[in-house]
Amino acid sequence: MDDAKLKAAVLIISDTAYRDPSTDKSAHVLADVFAADGGDQWTLDHKIILPDDILLMQKQIMRLCDGEEYMNLIITSGGTGFATRDQTPEAITPLIHRHASGLVHGMLAASLEVTPFALMSRPVAGVRNKTLLITLPGSPKGAKENLLAIIKLLPHACIQAAGGDSRTLHIGGVKKLEEDAGISASKNPMHHHHDHSHAHPHGGHVAPSARTTRDERPKSNDIQTGPSRRYRSSPYPMLPVEEAVQLVLAKTPSRKTIKTAVGDTLIGSVLAEDVPAKEAVPAYRASTVDGYAVIVPEGGPSPKGIFPVASVSHASPGDIPALLPGQIARITTGAPLPPGATAAVMVEDTLIRSLRDTGLEENEVEILTDKIEPNENVREIGSDVKAGEIVLRRGEEITAVGGELGLLASVGTAEVIVYQKPIVGVLSSGDEIVPHDRPGDLRSGEVRDCNRPALMTVIKSWGFEVIDLGIAKDTPGNLEQALRDAMRKVDVIITTGGVSMGELDLLKPIVERAIGGTIHFGRVAMKPGKPTTFATVAFKNNAGNPETRLIFSLPGNPAAAIVTLHLFVLPSLLHSSGVNPPGLPRVLVTVDHRVRLDAQRPEYHRAIVDARADGLLHATSTGGQRSSKVGSFKGANALLCLPCREGWLEKGQKVEALLMGRVLGL
Repeated sequence: MDDAKLKAAVLIISDTAYRDPSTDKSAHVLADVFAADGGDQWTLDHKIILPDDILLMQKQIMRLCDGEEYMNLIITSGGTGFATRDQTPEAITPLIHRHASGLVHGMLAASLEVTPFALMSRPVAGVRNKTLLITLPGSPKGAKENLLAIIKLLPHACIQAAGGDSRTLHIGGVKKLEEDAGISASKNPMHHHHDHSHAHPHGGHVAPSARTTRDERPKSNDIQTGPSRRYRSSPYPMLPVEEAVQLVLAKTPSRKTIKTAVGDTLIGSVLAEDVPAKEAVPAYRASTVDGYAVIVPEGGPSPKGIFPVASVSHASPGDIPALLPGQIARITTGAPLPPGATAAVMVEDTLIRSLRDTGLEENEVEILTDKIEPNENVREIGSDVKAGEIVLRRGEEITAVGGELGLLASVGTAEVIVYQKPIVGVLSSGDEIVPHDRPGDLRSGEVRDCNRPALMTVIKSWGFEVIDLGIAKDTPGNLEQALRDAMRKVDVIITTGGVSMGELDLLKPIVERAIGGTIHFGRVAMKPGKPTTFATVAFKNNAGNPETRLIFSLPGNPAAAIVTLHLFVLPSLLHSSGVNPPGLPRVLVTVDHRVRLDAQRPEYHRAIVDARADGLLHATSTGGQRSSKVGSFKGANALLCLPCREGWLEKGQKVEALLMGRVLGL
C-alpha cells in the first residue's frame, strides 16, 4: 500500500449547492490543498454534492466505505454548525467504529488560533472499516484551515486504518515519522504552548469524568471484536410483560392527525375532534307510515269520513302541492308531509271508495277513525339529530359495524379529522431464510420465510398499511442498510430473528452501535418470546424535522413472533392511532383440560375460545406449544395467560385470556 496512492473523496454537504452546483466554492479549494500539500500521495476519486439529509449522507458514505473498492479517506465539508439543517455530525457519528478525537482536537486548535468562532464548529473524525472519515466546516476558508492542520498526518492514519503493519510503520520512532510526514514539533500547525510538566499546582488538570451513565452506554455485543468476545449471558435485564408494554407505550411517539374523507377507508380510525351535525335529521317533516296525510285541527277531533285524494307524496325529492282543508294526500314511509298537513293516517285505518278513470289510483278514500292526534305518525325536523349537535366525539372509533359511518353520512359530513395510523414495515433476517414461494426444494440449512407473510397478514387485518421489507442477510452492512432504507419508508419497523445470543444475532448491535438507536429492553419474562427487543431511533425526515422510528425485533421462531406481535406491537399501533385502551381484550375463560404450567416464566398458550350453552367462555389448547411451531396458531383466537408456577391448571379452572379473534358459539 505504501507504493500506491491513497484514494480520497470529498463530499460537499449543502442544500444550496445541491440545487445549484455552481454555488459551491469549497470543493476546488480542498482539491488544491491535496495537490499542493498532500505530498503527491493522493488521488481525489470523488467530488460529490449532497443535501443536508442524514440518510442520503449515510448511504453515500457507506457505499464509499463498505465495498471492496473502499476510499482511504472521506472528507465532508458543510453542516457542522448550529443551524437547524446542520446535521452532518449526526449523520457521521453513528457510522464510526473507532473515533479519532486527536484529529478533532488538532483541527479545533489550529482554527482557534485564527478566530474564537472556531469553537462554533462541531467536527467529527473516526474510522469506519478501513476508511477515515473527517468533517470540515462549510466555508472554504474554514475547511482549508482544518485540512491544512492535519493533512500531513493523514497518510499515516489511512495506511494504519487500511491494515498496515504498525510495527513496520513505526521503525525509527516518532522522529522518523515526523521527517517522513514533513513536520516537526516546532512547525506543527497543531502545536500549542503548554507546560506538560507533571506538577499541577492549584488544580492544574482536572481528572476526566464520563458524561454518560452506565445505563446510557451500549449493552450490545461489539461486532468488531468477533464471536470469541461476545457475551455469554445477556446484559439486558428481563422485564415483566406488563412493564415492557408500558415502556412501549411511553416511547411511542405523539399522535399525528390527518383530515380524511368519510368512507370505508375510515374503518378502524379514531376521531381526533368532535363532529357536529351539518344538517338536521330528518331535514323535513316526514311520515313514519304508509297511508294518507291529513289535516288534524288543534284540539281535534281528527277528520272521519270520505275525502278526495288531492296528491301523492313519495319518498323522493320534488315539490309537493299544499294540502287544503277537506283534502288528503297519499303518502309513503319517509316521504315529506305536504305543506299544511299535520298528521298521517295508517293505510290500515282507511278504505278506498272510488277510483280514478284509469282504474289505477284511488279517487276517494274513507278514513275510519277520528282518534288521530296532531303530529301522529310524523318525524319532526331534527327529531333524530339536530343541526349543530355533536354526533361523534373525539376518541370514538369508526367501527366496521356501520353505525358511525352511517351517522356521519346522514348529517352531511364529508371529511373528519382522525389520528393518523402509522405505516408498518416487516423485515425478515437470516442467511438461512428464503422466500416462502421460491420454487424448488430446500437445500440443507434453508428455511422458508413464514414470519413475514404471517405478520403482514395480521397487521393488515388490524387495519394498518404494511410494507414488505424483504429479507436481510446476516452481515452488518446488509442489515444496517436494510434498516436505514426502512426508516425512509415506514414509521414502525418489525424484524424477526437475530435477537438471541448467537454470533450472527446482529440486530441489537446494529441498532445500538451503527444507526444510533436506543434499546429500551432486550429480554422479557415470557414464554415464548424471551429475546423480544424494542428500540427507538431518532430520525430527521427530508424536511429536516425530527421524528422517531420504532423498531420491534421479534424472535425468529414463528409462534414466538406472532405472540409478541400481539403483545407488544399491537398496543403501540393502537396507541398511535388513538385507540384507548390499546391492546387485546381480556376475558375470563374455563379450561376444558389440564394445562401444565411453567415454573420459570409466565406462558402465553395458544387456544381456541368459544361460547357454550352454560353462558361461559371455554378454552381448548391448540396442542404442542413449541415456539417454532407456527401450527399452534391454526384456529387459535386467544392466548391463555398462564401464571408462572409449578404444577397444573386443572380442568374446569378459570384463567384470563387475551382474545385475538372473534368468539364462536355452539
